[in-house]
This record gives sequence, C-alpha cells and structure tokens, in this order.
Amino acid sequence: MKVLLWIFLSIFVAELGDKTQLATLLFATNQSLSRLGVFAASSAALTLSSLIAVLAGGQLTRFVSPVTLQIVAGFGFIVIGIWVLLGVRA
Repeated sequence: MKVLLWIFLSIFVAELGDKTQLATLLFATNQSLSRLGVFAASSAALTLSSLIAVLAGGQLTRFVSPVTLQIVAGFGFIVIGIWVLLGVRA
C-alpha cells in the first residue's frame, strides 16, 4: 500500500500545472460544456494514457532492465531541465 501511495503522490505532483491540466482548465471555462463532462472526458483520457504507459512499460522490461530504464529516464530529465534552464536565460 505504501508503494501505491508513493506512485499516487508522484503522478499527482507531476501532473499539477502541466499542459494536460491547463488544457482541462481551459475546456472547463467553456460555458457550453458541462463541467462533469469535461471531468469525465479528461479523466478517461488520463486513464487511457496511463494504461498505455503501464502496458508499454510491462513489455519494455522484457527487453531492457528496469535499472537501465531508470538511468535513461533520469538522464533524460536532467538534460531537459538543463535545456529549459538555458532557454530561460537566453
């Protein structure tokens, strides 16, 4: 259960303020759309994208070790962070 809580918190924090949340916020401002409909549609989209990620991750570990994937992902996030920081100063 503790691992599931960490997964929840990690994903929740990562999603705060991202493009998906901003897009959902903008859809919710449309007076002709139901707020419940916007919530249902965005929830379904996030659930489907999570399902695809879980299925792909499960298959990927058949070919690449989880440690290698973590190293590659960590390096990728560092590179993106540096790129963003350098872009801010430019």
